[in-house]
Amino acid sequence: MLDVQIVVLAKQPVAGRSKTRLCPPLSPEQAAQVARAALLDTLDVVLASGADRPVVVLDGDPNGLVPAGFAVLPQVDGTLDVRLAGAFDAVQSLRPIPVLLVGMDTPQVTTDLLGQACAALMEGDSVLGLAEDGGWWACGLRTADAEVFVGVPMSTDHTGADQLARMRRRGLAPTMLPVLRDIDDAADLVAVAAQMPSSTRLPALAASLLASAGRRTAP
Repeated sequence: MLDVQIVVLAKQPVAGRSKTRLCPPLSPEQAAQVARAALLDTLDVVLASGADRPVVVLDGDPNGLVPAGFAVLPQVDGTLDVRLAGAFDAVQSLRPIPVLLVGMDTPQVTTDLLGQACAALMEGDSVLGLAEDGGWWACGLRTADAEVFVGVPMSTDHTGADQLARMRRRGLAPTMLPVLRDIDDAADLVAVAAQMPSSTRLPALAASLLASAGRRTAP
């Protein structure tokens, strides 16, 4: 792997706080199971990529959640834009090399895609991967800059476009990565699970939970 720190920004899955747009058809407990499986599958891909000393910047307790091989840093307090800026600052203070940050909602990411992103980041000053829902799933910077994130409206259908515009205003020329689909609702869960190998956690879990939900709601 190229000399890039890969970082996963994550929240500890908690029933009632995680993947709430999956409810219904899923229960809050089942939605948290989906969030956990998506995070663990994402972490598996990061480890398989050969990343040197990958990092999880976590909101919550890492015990029993983050596997061996990852450094764990806490998220700073504040809104998501502030927490993103804090994650880049904290990780780059450990090692002053480029940082590629990915979220936990696109577990269909592959080692090839991470390698492509790292290679692009080594050649340019930044990368950005947009999401189908209007957000983004990955962002990479050669040098941490809080102003890339602070003040960008988050969790909207134009966050990705706003993020790209902010990066360009900061003098960056981001290489655009492939667009991926986030897991927000049940349709997203089905579509994302269908893109993943059967050996991963999410496909079987999604099929089981959605089948169970269908039986509960059947007349």
